[in-house]
Amino acid sequence: MRFDPSQMKSLCILRLSAIGDVCHAVAMVQAIQRQYPQLPITWVIGKVEYQLLKHLPGVDFVIFDKSLGWKSYGDLKRKLGGRKFDVLLHMQVAARATIASWMIKAKVRIGFDRARAKEGQWLVTNERVKPLATPHVLEGFMGFAEKIGVTDLTPQWHIPIPESDMAFAEQQLPSDEKALVICAAASKAERNWLPERYAAVADYAVAKGFKVYLCGGPAQLEKDLAANIIKHSQSELTNLVGQTSLVQLLAVLKRATIVLAPDTGPAHMAVTQGTPVIGLYAHSNPGRTGPYLYRDYVASVYEQVIAEQFPDQDIPWGKRAKGEHLMEKISVENVCLLFDKIMVDFSPQ
Repeated sequence: MRFDPSQMKSLCILRLSAIGDVCHAVAMVQAIQRQYPQLPITWVIGKVEYQLLKHLPGVDFVIFDKSLGWKSYGDLKRKLGGRKFDVLLHMQVAARATIASWMIKAKVRIGFDRARAKEGQWLVTNERVKPLATPHVLEGFMGFAEKIGVTDLTPQWHIPIPESDMAFAEQQLPSDEKALVICAAASKAERNWLPERYAAVADYAVAKGFKVYLCGGPAQLEKDLAANIIKHSQSELTNLVGQTSLVQLLAVLKRATIVLAPDTGPAHMAVTQGTPVIGLYAHSNPGRTGPYLYRDYVASVYEQVIAEQFPDQDIPWGKRAKGEHLMEKISVENVCLLFDKIMVDFSPQ
């Protein structure tokens, strides 16, 4: 390395999106803060993601508003105000992030290793992290902390939740009840499980003494999915879809006993709060994008599907499976078995 990281006076992080990825990035940021408690950190982040992390201690956020189109780059440059950083951690492989990085002045610009530095990232960096063959996204991010001398890479999270948001969650989820929170919707409809199967698991949980909550954002797709789950369920479910802010949702996930979700942001939000997650995976590799602390509780058909689609081939670690009906291969029985396993593994001793 061409610099002494112990001499850093300023650090900038570029990670714009998405919710799950910024949750992974928080663990890396807080590992850096443990090693360098006096180091000023600036984080260039997306507008939505900022709403989740705005209370994070010791971080100066600069919002990149992609809704401005091409004007977003000039807006970012104006917000940075000519600041110069000793180090930039360029942690997003996307053309948008590559262009945005030109607005950030830094002596040392660290990106992914050459195999992972796609979308032109390698053109705008002058240092690289150590190559990793099969990393989880979080482990890939921790490579940036390691590159600047961080020795304790154990993932830990402290995302403050204001008292008012905790009070909201406590009102919804009383402390004396067991709660299953279902965050049913992924970013694409094909990655959602079937509503009747969510309903069947909800009924199973109710029979086990749980109260079941449906959570998610205000998009019509999410509202429609929640309505279909309720229609198929034989039990009374509490529908909070579209009724929480991101921080309120984080508080709800903190109070939950178990969370059920496909490959979507709330699954990773739950991980930051230490709440066990049953992940539902068919399109993406749970070894790479699964709920980090709870990958033993993933209902995955990815390995089966990817082998069927690419027989007798070496599959790249991040390869996605394609198809509109892959999630149908995940059975209710498998998910209920994982539910029971979590109840045993996390029961009070």
